[in-house]
Amino acid sequence: MADSSGASKGVDLGVVSFLNTKPLIEGLSDEPGIRLHPAVPSRLAAMLHGGQADAALVPVVDYARAAPAWQIISDACIASDGETLTVRVFSRVPPQDVRCLHVDGDSHTSVVLARLIWSRRFNRPLRVQPLREADGTGDGEAVLLIGDKVIARRPEGFAYELDLGSAWKEWTGLPFVFAVWVARSGEDWSGLAQRLSVARDCGVAEARRLAREHGPPHGWPVEVAEAYLTRYMQYVLTPEARRGLKQFLGMARETGFLAEPRDLVTT
Repeated sequence: MADSSGASKGVDLGVVSFLNTKPLIEGLSDEPGIRLHPAVPSRLAAMLHGGQADAALVPVVDYARAAPAWQIISDACIASDGETLTVRVFSRVPPQDVRCLHVDGDSHTSVVLARLIWSRRFNRPLRVQPLREADGTGDGEAVLLIGDKVIARRPEGFAYELDLGSAWKEWTGLPFVFAVWVARSGEDWSGLAQRLSVARDCGVAEARRLAREHGPPHGWPVEVAEAYLTRYMQYVLTPEARRGLKQFLGMARETGFLAEPRDLVTT
């Protein structure tokens, strides 16, 4: 495991296994001492808790639930300023009429975002049930899916779609932040933060190449993957993105969707 700088003993990083993470980790696996551990977003918090990772690209809901133990260490993130393409509710009835949502368990943040949109924007109670992979999309009236599967295994038989990034932007006028680099609080992670920012800048500059290289293995048509990585995904935690993050966590706290709400702790 690493010391707090991530410089002398190496560093273990928990990373999201989806296409949208490629621009954030470009070149990191080639750096001496850096070890990448891919997983679905919902597993990364457990990796940090269990000591399998020194830092991880954690869903913001899991970060917020970690009390003062974790801090955001980098301005690299996964965000959108509107449509995401890959965080979508598919429904057989108009979205505002949905009463029961079967949810993809790969991201805790998207589930909370859906609950907020139905509670605060549609003013409708929403019953949430887990979607079991073996059941497919089933016969339910609505399903929330995230990640590459939305493109690679697009569900059929649903008359309506709602992109949660678009819904948030139309509702608040702000970007939405899905995941941030997080590590233990009370330590100096500035060395690692610099490496993560450099990797992000290199990855964003190479986004079209990354789309061509990694899109098809993840089930993406190249043209769609290029648009996704260059237009839809945002990778900098800008002041506007921080405002969106603060508003999201504040509303989730007010509605009781965060079991252990906390203020943002950032370096």
